Amino acid sequence: MGILYSLMWCLALPLVLARLWWRGRKEPGYRGHWGERLGVYGPRAAAMPTIWLHAVSVGETRAAEPLVDALLAAWPEHRILLTHMTPTGRATGAQLFAKHGARFIQSYLPYDLGILVRRFLRHFTPRLCMLMETEVWPNLIATCAEQGVPVALVNARLSERSLRRGQRFGSLMTNAARGITLVAAQTTADALRIASLGAPAVEVTGSIKFDVVAPPAALELGAWLRARIGTRPVLLCASTREGEEALILDAWRAQDQALLVIVPRHPQRFDDVAALVAARGLSLVRRSGLKQDDVVDADVLLGDSMGEMFAYYAACDCAYIGGSLLPLGGQNLIEACAVGKPVLVGPHTFNFSLATEQAVDAGAALRCADAGAMVAAATGLLQNGIARARMGEAALAFAGQHRGATARTVELLRQLIR
Repeated sequence: MGILYSLMWCLALPLVLARLWWRGRKEPGYRGHWGERLGVYGPRAAAMPTIWLHAVSVGETRAAEPLVDALLAAWPEHRILLTHMTPTGRATGAQLFAKHGARFIQSYLPYDLGILVRRFLRHFTPRLCMLMETEVWPNLIATCAEQGVPVALVNARLSERSLRRGQRFGSLMTNAARGITLVAAQTTADALRIASLGAPAVEVTGSIKFDVVAPPAALELGAWLRARIGTRPVLLCASTREGEEALILDAWRAQDQALLVIVPRHPQRFDDVAALVAARGLSLVRRSGLKQDDVVDADVLLGDSMGEMFAYYAACDCAYIGGSLLPLGGQNLIEACAVGKPVLVGPHTFNFSLATEQAVDAGAALRCADAGAMVAAATGLLQNGIARARMGEAALAFAGQHRGATARTVELLRQLIR
């Protein structure tokens, strides 16, 4: 199975590169740093001991913030190498961690062929590989074992759906799981599912995402956005996915007294969402076009910016978390709770099932059957300050109760970092 997997990668690589170039039409970042994806780098400079963390895209990169900061504090003689697969993830990493100066470097992860991974390991010589959440690459894990680099799967999660998919790959996935030195799982259910694939050392540490704290600068930006909006009640639809915006806009009715803010998860869709708004005869303001003293008097504010989600949460009155109206698994609701905002979710939250259920049980979130029910629930909250305040307090308490996963993860990693 491993030989067939590598052969398939060899055959697919030209198509993968062609798709990368095609995606670069809308996201130019995909056309940069191609050499890194193929294990080609510049001259090796004298380097500090390196801890390597792979965070595929924006969500994983933002979730990694408390872990990166904690690792650099715990091992002051080391640097962090952060790898990604997407340009938006890379840009987010640069924004979050540039403060660490020379102790923070970035690269794209090479494609999962042994020869490319060996080039990567020779160039960076990491002492530890950490994969965030669900990233399991069979050749990467096997090559790390061959080169004596321990592999940790941190903040790990595995849904039933992903487990069934992994089991279809038979020995390829079980051999990869057996090659992981340590797993720090978010929940007991995640731990059991990962252990069933053959991972030898699985511990439950909780979700690092609960340890993410809103930066003061983001809260200041949120206050600035709120000043532009004024006293109008605000429903934020955060990290929406393709197909959801149309459902939300069809359920929403333009109101002088309320503002709808939509922040699509993927930046290449900003223009498409703007077109959806215009097609429904609603007026639109883009976040990117707001000036210092502007007043938002449109029906919809389009959040066409990156790295400002905490600011949007700070500026809203309640927040719908995207990816959950359609069977896409939902996005992370913890950041909204950490800012003390009432949360609304749709029926499909399997990517964050336990956290969502706990938030609902704690009174911090409401589950809605469809877009119409979500808009109706939001309207009720926007009109009821007491209910809104009660949910916001419950959200803050819920977020606070689950902190500490970062410290537990760092303690586990001490046995691997020499």
